[in-house]
Amino acid sequence: MTFRLAGSLPQQLIGEMRERVQQNHGVRANAGSGVARLPVVEVEKALDAGHGPKHLARPEVAAVVASALRAFDGIRYKLFAWCIMPNHVHVVFQPLGDRGLADILHSWKSFTAREAQRKFGINGAFWQREYYDHWIRDEEQFLRAVRYVEQNPARAGLEEWRWVEVALR
Repeated sequence: MTFRLAGSLPQQLIGEMRERVQQNHGVRANAGSGVARLPVVEVEKALDAGHGPKHLARPEVAAVVASALRAFDGIRYKLFAWCIMPNHVHVVFQPLGDRGLADILHSWKSFTAREAQRKFGINGAFWQREYYDHWIRDEEQFLRAVRYVEQNPARAGLEEWRWVEVALR
């Protein structure tokens, strides 16, 4: 799963991506769909370029997010890998019990937004409402997702990035 800060993908950039989809594939990308119908590779590359606010580059804000991700590991979900980038977060996890994906994500986002706004004076929308998720169907996809999350900071040029955790258990 990937979720991102509000404003991390400027509307102009999203519009350019939609145009490329239309030109390359002859289909019209729905203007009301946010980034959901855009090529994931392009969206990830744009996020890694560091557009918009970079609140998560602040260690104190990243620590709040990391703590929230770990808070119910083994209770509401099982974490396998996560990475907090300057403007977005990747998480590979499995919901447990009757917990749904949307409920887990909502708890992470609402808690961390309130904490960041209260403790660090960040005003306005914190997280973008939409998110990208991907169902993992087999071990190969699982390992590829974990590797992607683990290697994301290096691919984005972030050296010695400390906001990555892989726990294959």
